[in-house]
Formats: sequence, C-alpha cells, structure tokens
Amino acid sequence: MAEYGFLGLGIMGAPMAANLIRAGHGLTVWNRTAEKCDALVQLGAKKAGTASEVVASSDITFAMLADPAAAERVALGPDGVIEGMGEGRGYVDMSTVDEATSRDISDAVVGAGGRFLEAPVSGTKKPAEDGNLIILTAGDEGLYNDAAALFDVMGKKRLFLGEVGQAARMKLVVNMIMGGMMASFCEGLALGSKAGLGSENILDVLASGALDNPMFAIKGALIGKGEFSPAFPLKHMQKDLRLAEELGDILCQSLPSAEAAGTVFTRAMTEGLGDEDFSAVFKTVTD
Repeated sequence: MAEYGFLGLGIMGAPMAANLIRAGHGLTVWNRTAEKCDALVQLGAKKAGTASEVVASSDITFAMLADPAAAERVALGPDGVIEGMGEGRGYVDMSTVDEATSRDISDAVVGAGGRFLEAPVSGTKKPAEDGNLIILTAGDEGLYNDAAALFDVMGKKRLFLGEVGQAARMKLVVNMIMGGMMASFCEGLALGSKAGLGSENILDVLASGALDNPMFAIKGALIGKGEFSPAFPLKHMQKDLRLAEELGDILCQSLPSAEAAGTVFTRAMTEGLGDEDFSAVFKTVTD
C-alpha cells in the first residue's frame, strides 16, 4: 500500500491532510511548529521530525507552504525535501509561488532522482475543509496520474496544464483577479455606506444580477459583522499580487488595475492587517 507525506499544516494544509487521513490514506506529517501535527496524529497520521524524514518514508509527498521563501527553504534547505528524495519518489508542491521558484525546486527534485509536480490550489479555508479546492497542476504527468485519487479527495476539480511554471502562472492570474475584485468590492461597500445605501441592500442588488458570486455573498456578510478571521490571510494576497505584477513585467503586460489593488493591499500590510483575512482590506479603504 502506498505511503504519503504532507509538509506544512497551516490554515490550508491541516484540513487538506486531514481529508487524506479520513479517506484512508497512510500519511506522515511534518510542520516547522511541531505542535500543529498533534491533531493529525490523533486522526491516525505519523509525525516526523524533519521534512527529509517525511520524503524518505513516502511514495508521494505533498507540501502546502506559505510563500516562495518557505517553499525553497523546506525543499532545498537542511533536513529538507532533497535530502530525503530517492529514485522515483514524487514531490507535489501545492504552495503558491512564482514560476522561477517552482522551476528551481523541480530541477533539484529531478536532479535527485525524483518526480515533481506543482499543484497550487484555488480556494480558501472552507473549500479546503470540504474537499472542494480547484487543483492546478503542471510538471510530471505520470505523477499527476499517480496522485489523481488524492487530488480528488482534496478538491472538486483538477487540471493538468503542461510544463512546470504553467500552474504557477494560472494561480497568479486567478488570485490577481480575486484581489482586484476584493479591493473594488470593499470600496463599493465603503462608498455605499457613506451614501446611506446600507450594505444589506448593496449585497442584495449584487446577488440579483451579473455580479452574483460566492465571494461577495460570504465576505460581504462577514464584513458587515466586523469578522475578519483569516480564511485566506491578507499577507498572502499582497504577496500574490506582487508576484502577478512581476509576471506582468516579465511578459511585458501592463497591469494597472492589479497594481492599484496591490497598492491598497500593501497599505493594509503597513497598517498591521497582514494576519487578518484578505477582506480586512475593507478597513484600509474606509476613511
């Protein structure tokens, strides 16, 4: 029976790993803060002391890490993925990173005899808990096929997009659009409030027409309650907008709307909102 590993047990990684355990898959887990492994151990996971130990004991290892720096550190650093990599072992990095980082990790994994797949996800905490993520993959197609059953536990849709870098690009495009939508949405709520329209009426109108979407409905209700517990931390959205702008520079594509949204999210970071939900950008646009 195949053995699997999971690295990174934060807001997204913990529920994704839990779903794999509940589906009957043997799982070895690791997190930089070791205590975050305990709840999964209670579900039946094994706990490893290092990332390299997880990889060495697993046929396929999944990772969900915070940013490019964390992804590189866990993969390439001391006691990291490469130190545990063996011939034919698979490494699936589900973190949101830029394509250069993804390619660096891929080259190292393949150079150590392993197989690599980038697999960033579209979705936040609740879809992760419910197994309703959209999984965007690129890289080793054989590894994609081998991991398909596990992707189907973690997500409702999976796509294979070709060579390494393409899934990273797709994720940045998706999050760039989402970040721009959130900034505009929050400005609309702030403007409507000053105009005496009421957030409930604004949400009702949006839900009745072409702008109807789950993000506005869910986040609008929470903003109205002043609830900003992180389903997707604002600092990660700011990072993704920055990475999207960098991709635009590489491809000579102007992104004025994304740049404007990025400015708003960067301001929110300076105001100390990074660990709140990305909808907390509302606080920045409310004078």
